[in-house]
Amino acid sequence: MSSEMNEALQALATERNISVDTLYSALAEALTTAYKKQPDALGFAWVNIDTETFEIAVFAQEVDDDGEPFGEEFDVTPDDFGRIAATTTRQVMTQRIREAEREQKYEEYAGREGDIVTGIIQQSDSRYTLLDLGRVEALLPQSEQVNNERPDPGDRVKAYIVEVRRTAKGPQIVVSRTHPGLIKRLFELEVPEIAEGVVEIKACAREPGHRTKIAVWSNDQNVDPVGSCVGARGARVRMVVTELQGEKIDIVPFSDDPSDFVMKALQPAKVKEVRIDFEKRVADVIVPDFQLSLAIGKEGQNARLATRLTGFRVDIRSESDVAEQEAYERTYANDSYADGEWIATGDGEQLWKPADGSTPLTIEQWEATQAVVAEEEAVEAELEEIADTTSAEADPASSDEGSDG
Repeated sequence: MSSEMNEALQALATERNISVDTLYSALAEALTTAYKKQPDALGFAWVNIDTETFEIAVFAQEVDDDGEPFGEEFDVTPDDFGRIAATTTRQVMTQRIREAEREQKYEEYAGREGDIVTGIIQQSDSRYTLLDLGRVEALLPQSEQVNNERPDPGDRVKAYIVEVRRTAKGPQIVVSRTHPGLIKRLFELEVPEIAEGVVEIKACAREPGHRTKIAVWSNDQNVDPVGSCVGARGARVRMVVTELQGEKIDIVPFSDDPSDFVMKALQPAKVKEVRIDFEKRVADVIVPDFQLSLAIGKEGQNARLATRLTGFRVDIRSESDVAEQEAYERTYANDSYADGEWIATGDGEQLWKPADGSTPLTIEQWEATQAVVAEEEAVEAELEEIADTTSAEADPASSDEGSDG
């Protein structure tokens, strides 16, 4: 009997992936519960199980008026305890085994927030999708799903663990397909240099389902971080794009210089100059006129991602806009700006050279500034006239006094 019970417990422990000690502990508690249900059972009692011979004995102690045990422990095992145990412990043992399995599953995933898992789509509705991870199921809420993804039951997908909760029914694992951490984990799987720590992903900005920008850095000057992530003929980044169902990925080199970093973050656009305001965390970016739409991106996407990637608000202007703005500012910053002379360049072009020595203007720029000045003066005069009229209407007493006189 003892050998058969030991073999049965060993087999059960192996099948359920639970330690034998846990089963023995559960069995002892179940037998104790069974004993205490007997009419003549003592209040302070416990069950001992000899793991070698599988002999079961119930021991007890006397208790005082305060309920505290005292004296020597003695054997109170009932004569028919084997039959009682067989009929009462099965349910308790089953419950304890389930609890042990749930706790083990929770411990397995409790420290894996931020990790990546592969699951099979089980079912999906308007609220969430269930992923089968093998021993447990993961919850993929609608808010963590990419809008243009439509996985079918049976599809195998990778997801990012954002939270592991302990519940009465076992661990509840919440995963995401939109989290930026998914990008980092996917590149770790495809790029050995990232997994080994030679290449680091310093920053990541993502609009799930559309476009992602990552900034990479190499701790080894002989290793190209961008090339490592792209792979031979784009093989590595293509694997990540495939897993994300076609989401575009821009890989740019990280830089400690904010101006340089902003410039690289706006790739593929070519940037002429970046002016950083560290106090306001604003980057004023100047690009050639033909690069303006590319720098901003479709519906401002490239500029938004660059802002998230760098931590600076990115304001993009074209060279012609900057030139007109600077000309306008020079006009109003110096009252004597109108003083100057026209000079001829070597190619016959006429330039207006201000008397204050500032940058000469072309005819078009000069006319633009004069038009702006004239318009501003007209608006100012009109505002003054309106203000005078309003003041007179608001003070009828002054006009009455004038008529009395």
